[in-house]
Amino acid sequence: MIKTILVALASLILGVTAVTSAFAAEKDPKAVLGDFGKVIFAEKDFSRLPDLMTEDYIQHNPLVEQGSGGFQRFFEAWFKASPDFKYELKKIASEGDKVWAYGTYSGTHKGEWLGIPATGKAYKFDAVDIFRVQDGKLAEHWDVLDVYGLFKQLEVIK
Repeated sequence: MIKTILVALASLILGVTAVTSAFAAEKDPKAVLGDFGKVIFAEKDFSRLPDLMTEDYIQHNPLVEQGSGGFQRFFEAWFKASPDFKYELKKIASEGDKVWAYGTYSGTHKGEWLGIPATGKAYKFDAVDIFRVQDGKLAEHWDVLDVYGLFKQLEVIK
């Protein structure tokens, strides 16, 4: 809130409208999620995670530990188990401090993951991820995943 007021004052005093535009773009939930996806899912660079996610990140998926550390451990294990991990964004929408992404996760299961020994099977499944953004960082997450489809493809279930 204070940052918003300071930016608005700087805009008025200096007559710099670009300052407000830059601030608004920085806080846009879609832009926050876009940066996150590029850095974490495409580049697999966890060194920037503190800039993208709150330390006390709230995770509503029971498979993933709480906090940014829990998120990092989960995805490091997934990336290791599926070196060709890919996320394809299909739709994105936002309202207020929430952003929704619909996309497809894919890869080849080459190492132990979720307690499942490597199957060598390719997988591809859809998911809806919902995030709450706070102070320009991802702060909370909910998801709906096609876990049944994933486990069928890995032949964990018949």
